[in-house]
Amino acid sequence: MNEDNVLKMLSALSEKTRLHILRFLIKQGGKGASAGEIGQAVEASSSRASFHLSSLENAGIISSERQSRHIIYQANIGEIGNLISFLLNDCCDNHPDILACCTTPPDCC
Repeated sequence: MNEDNVLKMLSALSEKTRLHILRFLIKQGGKGASAGEIGQAVEASSSRASFHLSSLENAGIISSERQSRHIIYQANIGEIGNLISFLLNDCCDNHPDILACCTTPPDCC
């Protein structure tokens, strides 16, 4: 993954509603969700949800597919994994303390 893609993805995720949308879509798994379902789940109006969905899709974090009269959105799990891998491996040079945070269950759970 190149730095330009990383910056585009991080920029798209640096907004609260978009982060909520991503969390919701990850929970939906492969079935995805329509814009209306997403808007309702994150308490965003249709136009606001569409604006944020467009930003996330342009950054490559989510994708959409037309199914009949609906557009279904899904999280791009592979691209999210690439982003995390870049941050851990390329950016942080496999620093053991940072990697430990990702491989050890948190104390709170």
